[in-house]
Amino acid sequence: MTSIPFNKPFIAGKELYYIAQAVTFGNLSGDGHFTQLCSNLLKETFGSLEVLLTPSCTAALEMAALLCDLQPGDEVIMPSYTFVSTANAFVRVGATPVFVDICPNTLNLDASQIEDAITTRTRVIVPVHYAGVGCDMERIMTIAQRNNLLVVEDAAQAVNASYNGRPLGTIGHFGCFSFHETKNYICGEGGAISINDHHFVERACTIRDKGTNRRAFMRGDIDKYTWVDTGSSYVPSELCSAFLWGQLEQLNNITTRRQQIYQYYRKTLKPLESRDLLRLPFTPEDCSSNYHMFYILLPTSSIRDALLHHLRSCQIHAVIHFVPLHTSPMGQTLSPPVTLDVTDRISNTIIRLPFYHDLTEQDQALIVDAIRSFFQHTTRHPRKARSTPAQDPPFGHIAAFHTSEETAP
Repeated sequence: MTSIPFNKPFIAGKELYYIAQAVTFGNLSGDGHFTQLCSNLLKETFGSLEVLLTPSCTAALEMAALLCDLQPGDEVIMPSYTFVSTANAFVRVGATPVFVDICPNTLNLDASQIEDAITTRTRVIVPVHYAGVGCDMERIMTIAQRNNLLVVEDAAQAVNASYNGRPLGTIGHFGCFSFHETKNYICGEGGAISINDHHFVERACTIRDKGTNRRAFMRGDIDKYTWVDTGSSYVPSELCSAFLWGQLEQLNNITTRRQQIYQYYRKTLKPLESRDLLRLPFTPEDCSSNYHMFYILLPTSSIRDALLHHLRSCQIHAVIHFVPLHTSPMGQTLSPPVTLDVTDRISNTIIRLPFYHDLTEQDQALIVDAIRSFFQHTTRHPRKARSTPAQDPPFGHIAAFHTSEETAP
């Protein structure tokens, strides 16, 4: 039986040719021809003040944390349901993560709970745009302005997605993108930071280049450059940028391909959702997705685990996703105990299905058939009836779910 991986890196265009070009140009260390091409395309396409490529989204988040000028004891509000880098970047500068629950429909930071988490020590809000679907940025920005807080968008999964027509990552003060090989646009390891407030542009360039004023030197403003601020080596290899340029040239074509994969899953799995056997992703009307992933939510953790085992027995490498940070050993040492009911339930009932550019419809049919066969077996052998079904309806914890027609960004 052929194995279907969860992810597979892909070539979209002239990536290998551009890598060869980068070698012949003789500048592999970074900020060469292809780094500038990528930065300019992202800046012009998304309307950012400045976009700086980084070695990873983790590096972009670390830059954002430094730009926020946080002090030990300052607090940063974020979801617990996110990758560790979201919190790590701020913990490294001495800040304390304050974990807030997520919405049951989008799996994004629940904006309605942010103000209750604000204290006199709060400095930053970090919305994470899960699965390429935007958080409620209008409400988040209103809260931030009212409380004089900075907003760092973790848009690792949201390159080329939008909220109310505005590209995600360009609404807050900073936006952080990922080009890791599991993302929509890839270069192995890579990232970028969008600077959306002119007050931070020059310092961002200094931090990125090891805390030096090298950029002013390269412009000819000074005759030598030196150490002027805190910083690190946040410039990516030109080889990575060359590969990325081959992908970004295909920006909308890649999104269109992912939309096809997403819509096949949605169409073929919809009958199972109609029978309350699972739930499909939701995109609000004010959001335009980039189709980063396709996940399903199961009624209970035991059903999730059984289905995951079944898929793997069929050589289909579906996966769970984040272990909530508030339950992690490190998270528990940094933050007081917190109850996040939706986060816990989602993390225990989610499965991410294989999703990559070259995933064929034939392979998708095998995946969907495996899911159907699982439910055909379990419905023939039902679990013991619950004693109080009215008090424990299927998907009671995600009752806010609705379906929506997705459209291309």
